[in-house]
Formats: sequence, structure tokens, C-alpha cells
Amino acid sequence: MHDKIIEVADSYEIVLIEPKRIDEYVNRQRKFQGLNLLEAEVMAEIVERLKPEVAYVDASDVDEKRYGQWISERLTFKVGIISEHHADSKYPVVSASSILAKVRRDDEIGKLKTVYGDFGSGYAGDPRTIAFLKDHYRRVGDFPPFARRSWKTLDRLAAELHQRKLLG
Repeated sequence: MHDKIIEVADSYEIVLIEPKRIDEYVNRQRKFQGLNLLEAEVMAEIVERLKPEVAYVDASDVDEKRYGQWISERLTFKVGIISEHHADSKYPVVSASSILAKVRRDDEIGKLKTVYGDFGSGYAGDPRTIAFLKDHYRRVGDFPPFARRSWKTLDRLAAELHQRKLLG
């Protein structure tokens, strides 16, 4: 499916966001300055480069209209923004974008695994990911550099590992 999408697409953009940049946004204290705003800014960068007449986006913010407005405010040209929740199940172009992003994420995870070994999917609910993070922390005294420091899972694991160290 991935290859077919690339074959038929007029153009596409994929932007990789480094963990440090994500952490900077997540850790901001101001309301509405977090991860959703970062996603809107990156989406605006993509829309700016592709210059579509209409941009369909999967709204990550609870307020679909606000998310679309954040994107619009960052553009140097007028474009229709269709910002909806679950847009990937409503609009084929968003579905295709989700597939391209997922394949790219999997490729990036694969590259990390050549350096760090198999750490599972990288998602918070994955027992293999959690076991890897705990083991890495025990051995190195810190989490791997690719792990987002703002990820609440890291805080929970660090507290758990610290508590165990105190007990014993």
C-alpha cells in the first residue's frame, strides 16, 4: 500500500520531530502551548511546502476548529483547512498520509533497534518496551537518548526504579 500511495501521489512530505523538540513543547507551562500546538505548527510547515487548495487534517486538539485555526494562522497563503477528528477514517488523503507516517515511523524504529536491540514497539503499553526501558535505566542510570523525557511513562518508571533502590 505504501509504495502504491507514493506512486499515485502528486507530492507528499514527512517531517521527523526530534524528541527534544517534543519535550520543549510538552513542558511549556502556558495553556495551549503543548504537543497539539507543535503538531499544528509542523502541519502548517507541510501545508506551506505543498500548497494545496484544501488541506485535510486529523485534528489532534479537542477543538477541531481551533486546531485548524492554529494551522491557518501560520500560513503565508489562504487555503481551506478541513480539520476533523478521525479524518483518517473519513478522507482517503488523510488515510494515505497516516500510512506513510506509520511506515516511516517503523523504519526509524528499525534503525534505532540496530543500535539498541529489540525494544518492542516503543509504545507505552508494550511490555517489551517497558522492560527495555527499565533494563537500560538500571544499566546506564538514564533512559536512552531517543526516549522523550516528557513521556509520563519515563517519570513513572524512574520513580518505580528509584523506590526499589531505596527498599533494597
